[in-house]
Amino acid sequence: MGHSSRKQTTLVNVDDSVLLVIDIQDYFLSKYDRAKSQRLVENVAWLLQVASHLDVPIIAMGEDIANTGDLNDTIRQALPKDTKIHDKNFFGVVGNPEIFSAIAATGRKTAICVGMETDVCVAQSAIGLLDEGYKVVTLQDAVASMDADEETGIRRMQDAGVEISSVKALYYEWLRSVSRLDALKNKFPELEAMRPTTLVL
Repeated sequence: MGHSSRKQTTLVNVDDSVLLVIDIQDYFLSKYDRAKSQRLVENVAWLLQVASHLDVPIIAMGEDIANTGDLNDTIRQALPKDTKIHDKNFFGVVGNPEIFSAIAATGRKTAICVGMETDVCVAQSAIGLLDEGYKVVTLQDAVASMDADEETGIRRMQDAGVEISSVKALYYEWLRSVSRLDALKNKFPELEAMRPTTLVL
């Protein structure tokens, strides 16, 4: 399903969003320095809590789990109870029928991509979903590759029409107003305590 124009100009609607958690496994995290890996894990773990409280569906997956291991423990613990962790074979999610079907089954058409690696599985997933008619947003502070590869991946996605955003920007886009922000904080005060110190809202 192609598009005559790839440019995305609308705000992200929380009620149309599905969050894709792509391959956040220690096998891949071990490639990076500890600070970079920790920032990714903390940002995604916090975003998972926000998504859960806002009833945003979460599709989690790991690449070749038998050989590369399960998702990072912090990420697994942040997932809603009984979340299925899909085993991914194709780098892009569209190539994996079970995962793509799970995304489609949510009925949501805005895919939020986080995880690893920016230039391979995240980029191929994002561009593939764009081709399938989804609005796609990748959060640049919730993805990771080696620095040069990360720049390549972000640029590749931008050129294709994927929207590049951040955890902070998405948080406020999902909420839209002071009243909704206050309501979330009052109902779930633990979110503030859990927020990474590097994530300034």
